[in-house]
Amino acid sequence: MPTPQRLVLPNTPLHITQRGVNRGATFLGDEDFAFYLLALDGASRAARCAVHAYALMTNHVHLLVTPADGAGPMRLMRALGARYVRYFNERYRRTGTLWEGRFRSTVILSDRYFFTCSRYIECNPQRAGITADVGSYAWSSFQRNAYGHADGIVTEHPLYTALGSDAAARCDAYRLLFAAELSSVSVAAVCTPSVVRRTLYRTRYQEAVAALSDVPIGMLARSPRVK
Repeated sequence: MPTPQRLVLPNTPLHITQRGVNRGATFLGDEDFAFYLLALDGASRAARCAVHAYALMTNHVHLLVTPADGAGPMRLMRALGARYVRYFNERYRRTGTLWEGRFRSTVILSDRYFFTCSRYIECNPQRAGITADVGSYAWSSFQRNAYGHADGIVTEHPLYTALGSDAAARCDAYRLLFAAELSSVSVAAVCTPSVVRRTLYRTRYQEAVAALSDVPIGMLARSPRVK
């Protein structure tokens, strides 16, 4: 079966996930997390992919990025993977691949879904039971987006910038997004495999239905009845 063509739109946010092979551990200590972020900083700049949110888990990563061109995400993940895998293999005296196949990605065409995706990413450590508090996890972008702690990696998306007139107001507004837990429907919209949902379509009909039912547009895009 031919490999599905990856959908990437320049200047359009993209949710990227990558898992360890056989769901094996990809981070074994704080030094590993720190090195990955260092590599992410350099690779994202070189690939011209602005990073808006991220979460590093024990065996996978989530990134919310906006590429400047269609080839940006591939350049990003290739460079990031090469540098981190080389580091990881040398550190733990192993050989072979670390990541499971191609990274997965979903284009985000809905402004509303941008923050749903950002919240999902930064709540992932809590949802997985790694931490009891989203704000206490060191290896996500929550501290940057919610409290303004500069990390050198995150670039504010225009939707984030529009949350307030200054940094403090934006952080306050962003934290309010976390006041309520994500619904199971919202989580399902993010978790739907990319082979099923390669993009989150935004049509006038879907936006109208979503407004009435409070169902994320991503879930509506899954239905073959919605054009």
